[in-house]
Amino acid sequence: MIRNSKFMFEKIDFCMVPRIYHLLGSESAYFRCKYWLMPRPFTSHCPFVVGSRELSACSTALKHLRLPSTQRESCNNFSTSTHKPSKYFNENKFKEEFKEATGHLREGECRNEIQDAVVHLDQMIDYNVFGGKMNRAMIVLSSFNLLASPDQLTDKNQQKAVLLGWCVELLQACFLVADDIMDQSTMRRGKPCWYKINGVGLSGFNDAFLLYSSIHSILRSNFKDDPCYIYLVELFDMVLQQTTIGQSLDLLTSPNDNTDLTRFTEERYDAIVKWKTGFYSFYMPVALALYLVGICDEPTHNQAKEILLKMGHFFQVQDDYLDCYGEPETIGKVGTDIEENKCSWLIVQALKLANEDQRKALQTNYGLDDPISVAIVKTIYRELQIESIYKKFELESYEDIQREIDNMKSDLPKQLFLEYAARIFQREK
Repeated sequence: MIRNSKFMFEKIDFCMVPRIYHLLGSESAYFRCKYWLMPRPFTSHCPFVVGSRELSACSTALKHLRLPSTQRESCNNFSTSTHKPSKYFNENKFKEEFKEATGHLREGECRNEIQDAVVHLDQMIDYNVFGGKMNRAMIVLSSFNLLASPDQLTDKNQQKAVLLGWCVELLQACFLVADDIMDQSTMRRGKPCWYKINGVGLSGFNDAFLLYSSIHSILRSNFKDDPCYIYLVELFDMVLQQTTIGQSLDLLTSPNDNTDLTRFTEERYDAIVKWKTGFYSFYMPVALALYLVGICDEPTHNQAKEILLKMGHFFQVQDDYLDCYGEPETIGKVGTDIEENKCSWLIVQALKLANEDQRKALQTNYGLDDPISVAIVKTIYRELQIESIYKKFELESYEDIQREIDNMKSDLPKQLFLEYAARIFQREK
């Protein structure tokens, strides 16, 4: 593990220490909840306030270090790479854990009665849980590694963090299965949506319930005796309610058979994003790690939630942009926000800028599942330079998020949030 590695440095320029500090601390046990201390190779215990500009300069810091080439290459790879899901989130290992967690369905007197349903559950998990980017799951693990004390960084606890990451992926699959049916989508992650599979159809709604119940099977099997168990159960239930409220807002704002552009306000868009995306995609992975290390107080969670919900808004705007301008082969689905009458960031911006003729054309063509109508809407987007407006928004929003992290008055390590922000900036899928 990187967290156990030791590096020896010679003749270090002290002004480079904050950057070196980031390099060694990235996704490791050196970052602690209350103290920004120097790593062990340095004997000083002076706290440093590390800003995002220093943190973004790891590669520059490396150039000032007299490291053996092998260590320099190792550091470079570690500081600039993103974790591959397979490194920690082994699918076969999860399947073993899942079968153990659902043992009450596979054994005992009822096993013969429900065998077909259990086989179906396994097939559904294979199809819907695996194959995604797994950003949320990896954030649970990396957040745990940043927050945990040395005695908490055991293999057992890291495996628990991985299991919680899988639980988030199960929740994500639950939402996607149901959402694809409601939106009548056709592709997800480069393959047909689950409900499009022969023999599934609307029974996919029941499959979504099965996915969610599987989360609680894993929690009961692995966390029942942990002090954080009740917090984990309540968090999953709360996030389910928050996300379904957000989905309800989305459906009420964008009915398939009634295009009313007056509903598409910035206030309504912000509410949909906060409730449908922000809580489960951004706050939840970090909150799970906080509970796992024993940080359960409300003020700390509120501090984390405030900045993470802003990242969630940033992420959803990106998603709306990619739906219109992303390549289907890259993003893994065919964008259909225009056809589905979605209250997306793009249409909200267009309505603020459109003249009377453009607004009439949008009212006539938005929400129609017709290639010509979609082309007309995209032409208006081009006339209004929506793509350029988005590029400016993306850069300014990312800089604002960095400033907010720099100015955070919290005991939580800033690196926790900076790594999250870096994952999503200028993403292509």
